[in-house]
Amino acid sequence: MARCEVCGNDYGMSFEVHAQGAVHVFDCFACAIHRMAPICEHCRVQIIGQGVEVEGSWYCGGHCARAEGKAGIVDRV
Repeated sequence: MARCEVCGNDYGMSFEVHAQGAVHVFDCFACAIHRMAPICEHCRVQIIGQGVEVEGSWYCGGHCARAEGKAGIVDRV
């Protein structure tokens, strides 16, 4: 068993996420999303899906990136 780094639950079915040289332990996907999902620089929503990265900043989509003055960003449809 391992303790979730977000909620502290000591759970027999916890899992690890390896990212950028670090190992994170979670008891559920909700805690993993809470800790790992980037946040849109414009609307502050947690980016669960694709998102776009522009010059080191994350946005939930092209609309928010353009609203922050980023040029040339197009949403894929």
